[in-house]
Amino acid sequence: MKTKVNQIEQVIFEHEHLITLLKQNKEFISKIEKAVSMLVAAIKNKKKILVCGNGGSAADSQHLAGELVGRFQKEREPIECISLTTNTSIITAIGNDYGFDRIFARQIDATGKNGDVVILISTSGKSTNIIEAAKSARMKKMKIISLTGYEPNMLSEMSDLTISVPSKSTPRIQEMHSIIIHLICGILEETLFSHEK
Repeated sequence: MKTKVNQIEQVIFEHEHLITLLKQNKEFISKIEKAVSMLVAAIKNKKKILVCGNGGSAADSQHLAGELVGRFQKEREPIECISLTTNTSIITAIGNDYGFDRIFARQIDATGKNGDVVILISTSGKSTNIIEAAKSARMKKMKIISLTGYEPNMLSEMSDLTISVPSKSTPRIQEMHSIIIHLICGILEETLFSHEK
């Protein structure tokens, strides 16, 4: 039987193991750079960023939007980024009238434009409402960046760029997603606002 100390050590080991895997993965690092390039291009073309996910990934989407609209580390101009998980009146209206599967897709139908970027966060890569969001984004000719666990998965097959974490553990994937979000925000700020303090 595992003791609490064993459990803590196991979680730290799993986290450390994933960090080491990603640190040594040149493709993973390249995908972070590509994601930033896609976002920089959209921002420079006056396009917006939309982001969504379920549960912990909903919190991650709000975290990302907060870092971009507010600031990450630099004093700078705000970046237009909207989390589609925040308006309970919209979400419950769509859920009631069209079903939970449409809560993000319907918002993308309303606000998404050609050239906008949507960041879809799903640890499994198969959440139905995220897949529906990807379909709507495709129809709107938006760019799709996805953060997932193991790929290939349904979402990765629909995305322009997938940053995947090689794990099937939801908590470990979410921990890596937080790191990915911070990497994207930091490099994005440095790229766009290197002249600012």
